[in-house]
Amino acid sequence: MSERPTAQMNMKKPMAQNVVRLGWILFSLGILICVLGYWTDSRLAAFHNIVGFLFLTSIGLGALFLIALDYVAGSVWSVPMRRVNEFLAALVPFTALLALPVLFFLPEVFSWAKAESAVLDPVVESKRLYLNVNFFIIRFVVLFIIWTVFYYVMTGNSVKQDLTKDQKHTRWNIRLGAAFMPVFAFGITAIAIDWSMSLEPHWYSTIYGVYYFSGTVIAALAAATYIIIQLHEHGYLQNLRSDHFYSLGTLLFVFVNFWAYIAFSQFLLIWYANIPEETVWFIMRWKNGWQAVSILLLLVQFWVPYFMLLSQESKMNLKRLKFMSIWLLLAHLLDLYWLVMPTYNSGVPLSWTMIGVPSLSVGLTILVLAWNMKRKNIMPIGDPRLKRGLEFHL
Repeated sequence: MSERPTAQMNMKKPMAQNVVRLGWILFSLGILICVLGYWTDSRLAAFHNIVGFLFLTSIGLGALFLIALDYVAGSVWSVPMRRVNEFLAALVPFTALLALPVLFFLPEVFSWAKAESAVLDPVVESKRLYLNVNFFIIRFVVLFIIWTVFYYVMTGNSVKQDLTKDQKHTRWNIRLGAAFMPVFAFGITAIAIDWSMSLEPHWYSTIYGVYYFSGTVIAALAAATYIIIQLHEHGYLQNLRSDHFYSLGTLLFVFVNFWAYIAFSQFLLIWYANIPEETVWFIMRWKNGWQAVSILLLLVQFWVPYFMLLSQESKMNLKRLKFMSIWLLLAHLLDLYWLVMPTYNSGVPLSWTMIGVPSLSVGLTILVLAWNMKRKNIMPIGDPRLKRGLEFHL
């Protein structure tokens, strides 16, 4: 490897000031809209808040999962880009803060949180051991503490390795990544059940956690892909090859198909059994305007990205990859809206307040990236696999 690329990698390059300003504008606008939303209609704002919380959790927690996967799988090609996922994983503690407003309005959002629900609803009473406010909050706090600890230790080892070049940090992160996997699997399932499926406590799905996981990985990959390409095009990650981008595009394509497989499996099992307490969930999403959203979701989350990412050339086309990254992030947001909002209203609720949390999320992501780019190298320059990662070819 030549001296010039090595020198470039050692630089801590700050984000462009105009992008940072955009981040502050979006973040401030999002905060303002969210405050006004809670002031005008606290119940609707809380539902929007849940959608935003699940969306930002997908990106932050999904990025942490990709870091752990990088170490556990012994991946080489992804090493030069891993630091971007480390930056995105810094969203995890902030995501917990985004959920806090909802905790003050639990009875307005979750029917099981109402004191009288146990008396009036024997089904909810049978689930009271799990669905109770105290245990709900305990699960939420414990999960985010554990995830935050994993984030700080794993990324801390990575940053220390920039200075020491000691391979023991890689070995430690391999062990931590392996330990994180079952914690991640349990935790993401609990988040999906607690914050989405329990909105309708009579209904359940045994693969709901896997469904949310599939969307989570798509969102995290899409966010990372867009940022990596932007950094590459603006001189931050100049050493990447087309093979790196092809691998990112392939992963996106794989998880788009995985999402479709899980979504269809969930639908098929419920349709085939034809049990009223299970089918009611899909029936709610096939009337009063929701049928249009359901069809749109199939188009934007599967059919369009499937054909847009199908060919080999499309997976190496940077413009198309950037476009599809934004497309898939919006598709995941629509997916979460489709999961959550029918509980709020039998019709499709549209309101100006719904742009608050997405605006806040984008602004916060930009600010977190800017803060990390000032303090850390863009690439993990101490990782012993970096040279092979930069020379990777298919």
